[in-house]
Amino acid sequence: MTDTTRDRTAGANRVTAPEADWDTAPGLLDGAMKLTLGPEDCDLAYWITSVAQGTLRDRGVTGHHEDAGVPELLTRPGPLNEALTLEFGFRSVAEEIATRLLGHYVALAPGIPEMEFYATQMIDEARHSRVFRNHLVELGRPAATLLRDIDEMAADYRRRVLRPVEDFTLEVIRDEGDFLGGVAVFAIVIEGVLAPAAELSERKWTPLSPATGEISRGTAIDEIRHLTVASTILRDRLREHPEERPRVLDVIGRGVRLWDEIPDREFVIHREELFQEGMKEHADLIGDYEIWPGVRMLDTTAEQRYAMAERWTDEMAEARMAYMELPVDVLTGGPGRPA
Repeated sequence: MTDTTRDRTAGANRVTAPEADWDTAPGLLDGAMKLTLGPEDCDLAYWITSVAQGTLRDRGVTGHHEDAGVPELLTRPGPLNEALTLEFGFRSVAEEIATRLLGHYVALAPGIPEMEFYATQMIDEARHSRVFRNHLVELGRPAATLLRDIDEMAADYRRRVLRPVEDFTLEVIRDEGDFLGGVAVFAIVIEGVLAPAAELSERKWTPLSPATGEISRGTAIDEIRHLTVASTILRDRLREHPEERPRVLDVIGRGVRLWDEIPDREFVIHREELFQEGMKEHADLIGDYEIWPGVRMLDTTAEQRYAMAERWTDEMAEARMAYMELPVDVLTGGPGRPA
């Protein structure tokens, strides 16, 4: 048990851990790159006290505080409404798939700490899917046909982007029964690639919609935990069993090659171009807001925002690989990646 864990469990009442507290949690990039957490730190008791009763206090139903509203401009038909509908609709489907995949991780977990952690991550991902999905109702989508509407809207994205990743994950975790390889798939390929897009989402919607910004903030706090704990599981297991290292590197290499072939860019750029159009229409609301230090959001283009998300992906993946004591060049096809 770490000193941090002892601090959190001292006394009769546990308090919200700082990385899960709404006001003190770091941003997703800083947290995922610098924070250290293991499965023993993030057990079921942690989730109940620090997440359910901490992060989600007063935000458990919608993912945002009732005082954080959706502006009327986002509920009107137009490029901003369409961009957010596509973004959250696609993310809701991705999180639903993640939820279903994680059942295999719970079943294969080698110990109680890992089992409890992945059980809580499964709940996290189900919650993310729910709040993304239900936010579309707040944007004006009819609740009665919401599930069908999302399925129709995301059909091409699911077939071309999500299904290959889902099939690959199932191959590793279900068919090969490779728990550690499955952890690598989630930590480096799935969460590692999608997390920077989540960071961009929080940054770009915050000045336009308090509710949307809070939903993204809450899911980002969860993703920090998912990335850091998975990285610790991998690091510690490989220290104890270095003979498993080639297999894990092979899985990461296969996953990175797969993601390189997936046409996610066209879907992201399309909604970023819609956002660009809507952003210009409401420049007065955004003003001098900086999307990253020294850069006004109004001065960015869809291509620049996409490029920055890619840069964040690379930086975060490199930081986590170094933490796991794995060669960074496995991410780019260098000598560290098995043939």
